[in-house]
Amino acid sequence: MDSRRLGYVVAWIVAATLAVAVGIAAVSTVGASIRGRGPLGNEVVRDVGRGERVPAPDPEASLVEDSVDGQHGSFVVGCRGVVAYGLAAEPAPGWSVVSYEQGPDDDVDAVFSSRGRSIDIEVFCNQGEPTVAEIERNTLPDD
Repeated sequence: MDSRRLGYVVAWIVAATLAVAVGIAAVSTVGASIRGRGPLGNEVVRDVGRGERVPAPDPEASLVEDSVDGQHGSFVVGCRGVVAYGLAAEPAPGWSVVSYEQGPDDDVDAVFSSRGRSIDIEVFCNQGEPTVAEIERNTLPDD
């Protein structure tokens, strides 16, 4: 192999290694922000006694409402800044509401069930707008 080909091979290996390193760094950075799903930043008040984060609603922010609708029914969520409120959970015919979190919290969830199925909906506030974080559909075990 002549020196020119060897130079191309070395340059290709260096470029490939650099591309992989940049890709890993980008995925790690983006993944960390996605896992956090709506950081509360300076508006979080830490309760040292319980170790839980208690969100503090922005008194200047207006309440923005939206609903997550589907076969299960409707989960109405309100956001005041980064603080979420579960305002109502209304089941569709044949469905029931197992539970729903009223907040205030950094995210709220509702669980609907019907004939061996359940749907768990989690919503957080993204720049003051209700945003679905996750919808989990499960098949319940036979009792």
